[in-house]
Formats: sequence, structure tokens, C-alpha cells
Amino acid sequence: MKKKVIGYVHTHWDREWYREFEVFRMRLLRVFDNILEMLITGKLPSFYFDGQTSALEDYLEMRPENTDIVKQLIKEKKLFIGPFYCLIDEFLTDEKAVRKNLEIGLEYSKKMGCEDFVGYFADTFGHTPNLIPILKEYGIDTTVVWRGCGDIPSEFVWAGNESEINSINLVRGYFNDFLTANMNIEKKAQCIKENLDKIAKFSGDVLLMPIGGDHLGVSENIMETVFEINKRLDDYEIVTGSIFDYINSVKDNFSQFVYKGELRDNSKTFTLQGSYSSRLDLKRLNIETSHLLDKADRLRLHFKEEAEKYERLIKYAYKFLLQNQAHDSIYGCSLDDVHREDIIRYKKIQQIANTIIDEIKFKYDIQDNEIINLDNYEGVVKFKSCRKFENYQLLETETGFEKKLLTNTLRVPITEDYCNIYTYLGFAKGNKIIPADTPTDVFVSDKCIGNSKIFLSLENNKIMVGNYEIKFVDFKDYGDSYNEGPDENDSGRIAKIIGSKVLYTGDIRSAICFQADVGDILNITAELDTQSEMIKFKVDWVNTYTNHNLQAVIDTNEKIYKTFLEDTNLIVERDFEPDYEIRKNLPKTKGLEARNNTAPMQRGIWANGVGVVTKGLTQYEVRGKELGICILRSTDILSNPKNPARTTPAGPPIKLNDLKQLGENQAEFCIYIGNADMLSEMIKKEYNYAI
Repeated sequence: MKKKVIGYVHTHWDREWYREFEVFRMRLLRVFDNILEMLITGKLPSFYFDGQTSALEDYLEMRPENTDIVKQLIKEKKLFIGPFYCLIDEFLTDEKAVRKNLEIGLEYSKKMGCEDFVGYFADTFGHTPNLIPILKEYGIDTTVVWRGCGDIPSEFVWAGNESEINSINLVRGYFNDFLTANMNIEKKAQCIKENLDKIAKFSGDVLLMPIGGDHLGVSENIMETVFEINKRLDDYEIVTGSIFDYINSVKDNFSQFVYKGELRDNSKTFTLQGSYSSRLDLKRLNIETSHLLDKADRLRLHFKEEAEKYERLIKYAYKFLLQNQAHDSIYGCSLDDVHREDIIRYKKIQQIANTIIDEIKFKYDIQDNEIINLDNYEGVVKFKSCRKFENYQLLETETGFEKKLLTNTLRVPITEDYCNIYTYLGFAKGNKIIPADTPTDVFVSDKCIGNSKIFLSLENNKIMVGNYEIKFVDFKDYGDSYNEGPDENDSGRIAKIIGSKVLYTGDIRSAICFQADVGDILNITAELDTQSEMIKFKVDWVNTYTNHNLQAVIDTNEKIYKTFLEDTNLIVERDFEPDYEIRKNLPKTKGLEARNNTAPMQRGIWANGVGVVTKGLTQYEVRGKELGICILRSTDILSNPKNPARTTPAGPPIKLNDLKQLGENQAEFCIYIGNADMLSEMIKKEYNYAI
């Protein structure tokens, strides 16, 4: 008896990748014009639009006359859209952005008449179980996943800490173009049979086969081709249908296998972990902008009379943010021009968020030395003013226009309005910012800085925080935007400290600066606030060369078997094999990606008694006792066909200048000594909501 194969026709649509957004959109017009015609004439029974509404919105913006046709096809269950606005990466987006992604996508989908939804993650580079409760909260009870699943069956229950969800593993991935490939029918049938044989090993009596791929249209004679292939298959019969037809057919199978935890196994599929350190300037902008936009949103909701006034602006800004969080965009594995547009979008979001904050503060007459303390934060805060304050610590002076003047609609600034703007430090106390009211406990010299809670010193040319050595190590990297490409004989070049001095002292904050030579000269500033548990590091340098991976490395004194880190605003646990070394396990066989000890994180990580809170450093590596935080990865090609860690290309071999990250670079992170339970608190202190 032949096994039933439900083939769902789709296209996987990247808004931007190896072509710019507008170029891809013009391709989208050609692709979807044809698909609509096929759906209308019955040449195609149904079509799945990649689980994201942004592509349809982009299409209808240029083809508004087709809106009613699209709605009718959705009503007839011939076209399926949503639930997301964009297919975002799962590890680099915070909980708020995930929720906004679903809210915006579901609102549009339901307005267009769609009622059937599945959590579709066909091409994200691994999967976090922290999305499970969010999906279920929005009424989604099934997911589709692929990368990172290893040998998991086609149908399984995916469990997180407190919830679980029925899940579909696309065993052979979403890309299947055999039906449209330029080969004769006999060869097509043979290729499809071989593919189905592999899927069948992980499936029951009903198989799921995607039909489509990246930015692909649909062949006019697809149904005739399916008919001809079916005549040549002895063990299978392909029926074109929808993912939802498949879900209904296998609903009793899910409970037969339960998997708990992250899906990041790269033994069967590439998970492309180097993308979490590509273009760290973008990662920093993403975290900085996400936090700023969240501040603006929380502020307008805090003042209920302002909530509706700014609602459209907030949604408009979140759409920009989600467009930047589309997986190929946030990964940093697209064209330089694509990422230059991303940077412009980040700047637009920041302009909107800052203006909302300024307008509300001025409306409610919040003075320079006052704050709106949304989380009752207590600690050091910065504020700017054109006024001179005698009792606050002055950090810097710049020139510009007073913000209040810039919001005045009855006049514009003139040359005479240009003035000094001072940045001060004070303490948040309720809704006031007060000067230092007790003597500082910070002590500093050209060799050390510390207070009553933490101490940094320069000993034998080593930077020590307590008993932990902090060093900067540069590794060779012959990889690309997707994967590190390490040298098997490389042990890294350790930066040599060549100087240190006191940078400044103050009633609240003091700083020491080190210079280190690692090929380029690193200027390493260590700042410490009175009574603070964290030392803040700022590293500034000019990167002058390519194909290397620069890390801030913490020697934790014991082998690292567990790390605790932030993921979707939760602190999660991740296990490691500390003795595994990627440089000694590079693949020799085609189609393999080296297993590695690198992993994504969001704003913080802890291991063996030391915690790190970062500003957009989103990848770490475990090597024995050492925790390496990547602060720069400089390569020069989208996908290197000779990448020593991945024997098959992940994309086209396009040379990219901006991927080199040449010129001025900056990295920021904080270190504290304590237990893992403190990590969430330290993140909240660094990313506070005192506005």
C-alpha cells in the first residue's frame, strides 16, 4: 500500500538577503502575480505564504487592486498567511519583539480573513523553547521547525520548562525544487523518491513534503508533473494540500515522542552559529534600539492619556524593528547595502522613540534632574542639561540645541540657540536624581580600581577581577558571515598590556584605562561606580585587518560544564563539553558542519561564579576553563566555499567590504562576581527604565 504524501506548495521569502529589498520585491511581484493567477484558475489548489505577512503587505502595497482577490482566496482556504509579521531569528529577539511580531501579523492575517495558523520557523538557525508559551498564549498549538532537530521524528511534542506544543520536523528541510528543476520526468521521480525515502524513516503512514524554496515561483504545469511522478512512484502517492491537512492527518502521532529543550543539534542540518557574531555593530544596534523602543512604549502606556496618541507611531516603529530582525538581516549575512538600510531603519526607530520620550517629558514638565522611574530603579543614572549643576558629577560636555526648544512648534532653533550640553551622573531616588550624598567607596590608581564589592588589578601584566583573569585573545578566522573558519593549529594571540593610567575620578564614578597590543591597539576603559557590584569595560580600537575573531576571555578557574544566560528575557541553563575543541574536529566530508562550543546569548551570561552583562555582544564560546565573548569577527565573504568548518556553501560567495568591520570599533560589557541568580538583577540594573 502506498504511503500518502501531502505536498504543500510554498515560497520561502527573505525580504532582503543576497539582493536588496526593492530588488527582491520586484521579483515578488512577478512570483505572486503568477501564483494568484494559478490559484484563481485552479492550476494550483493551495499556497502557503511562508508564515509571515510582511511579504503579502509588500506585494499589495504595489498591487492594491488585488486585495479583494487575495481575501477571497484566503476565505476559500486556497491561500494561507501569517501568523507572524516577519520570520525573525529566535535567539536575538527579546520577548517584547516576539509578541509584537505575533500581534501585528495576527491582526493583519485576521483582517484578511485567515483563520488557520501554525508557528512556522522553517529557516531560523535553531529554536528556543521559550517561544512555546508565547505561541500558545496567542492560540497557536503547532509549530514547524527544521534546523537543529537532529534525529527527531517528523511529529513530536516539543517541551519547554512549563509548557509544550505539537511540532513538525521538516526532516529534509523546506527547500525542494525537484518538481521545477531542469531535468526529465524520470530523473525528477528518482530524486523525489530518494527524498521521500529519507523522510519516511522519520515518519508514519503520512509524509509531509514541502514543494518550493527560496524566492521560487511555481511552475505552470506543477499538477501535471505531480500526476506523472505519481505514476512512477511505487511506494508513495503525492497529494497537493496544505500543512493543515497534514496536521489533521497525524494529530494522534505527536505524543509518541517528546523532546525537551533547545533545538540546536547541527549533526543533520547546518545551524550556522557564526551568524551570531557577524557584524556585531548591527547586533549592538538591535539590542540598544529594542530597549529604547520598549522604554518609549512603556512610557506612553504609563501615561494612559498618551497611550492612544502614540499607538500608531509605536506600531510603525516596531515594524521597522521586526524588518531588521528578519533572520538573514539580523544574522548579518546579507549584502552590505542591505545592512546599510538596516542601520538607517535603526536610526529611524531611535528618532521616533527618543521624540516620544522627549514630548511626554516636556508635556509633564519633567526637569533635567528628574526622572520617570518606571521600575523603581535605584542606582546611578545619566542626564543631560544645558544648565550647569554644581553638585553632580560632570562626565562630558558637547554642543547642540536644547531638546525642549526642538519640540517647540512655534519657533525653530537659530545659531544663537546653539549651546553647551552637559552630561551628569546622579542617583535615582524615587522620581528625583540626587547628587552623591555619601563619600564614594571607589579607590583607583594606575594599576587598580575597586570598591567595597569588587576589585580589578593589573598583576604581572594580567588584568584580574578578583581571582578571574580577563584577557583579550585574537584567533584566525577563515570563515564567512555564517560560520567561523578556525585554523586547526591556532591557539590565539594574547594581547599584551603596554600601558595603564587613571582616566578620571569622581564622587560617583571613576575609571582606569589600559592599552593592549593584539596586532591593533586596544584602549580598554574599566569604569566603576560607588557601591556597584559591576565593573564596566569599554573597548575602543581601529580594526586594520581581516579574517580574525577577537574575544574578551575570562578564565573561570574551573572547567565550564554549564552556563546560565539570557534568552527571550529569561535566564536559561545550557550544558557544554568543555574539553571539546572545534579546531581539532574540522570536517573532511562534504555536507558537514563542525560541531562547536559557541552559542548565542542576548544581554548576559554566567559561568563558574562570574557574570557578564553585554551591550550587543551576542555570541560566546566555551574552551575548557575559558569563557570567550566575541567582540569582533572580521571576514570578507558572504559564504566561503572553502570554509574549514563547513564543507558545503550556505549562500553565494559574494565579497563584502563592510563585513570586514574595518575602522573604528567599540565593545561594551560589565563583569560581576557572584552567583547565577544575580544575572537577571544585573541585567535590569544595566538596562534600567529610569527615563
